[in-house]
Amino acid sequence: MNIFDDDDFMSTTPKDNFMSIIKSANQNIVENEIEKVFARLALAEKILEENNLEDIYEKQLKSFEIAEPDEYSNRVNSIYIETVGNIVTQCE
Repeated sequence: MNIFDDDDFMSTTPKDNFMSIIKSANQNIVENEIEKVFARLALAEKILEENNLEDIYEKQLKSFEIAEPDEYSNRVNSIYIETVGNIVTQCE
């Protein structure tokens, strides 16, 4: 399966690449990888709750994108790239 047919692969955003890959890759693999992302999120939320950090988290989350747009973008893109890499590796 060649999921890199388009010449624009390198000129699109990590989010665009993710959206394209999840439509064409093996859906079982895609579901498993998305479940892993949600499991990490669930654990992070649990840790925040256990340490009474939910309010601080919510305040930081609201300002993060505005206060540090490059860092925000890099972190979000990193998650897209990591997830695509995990999917592609398993589809080979």
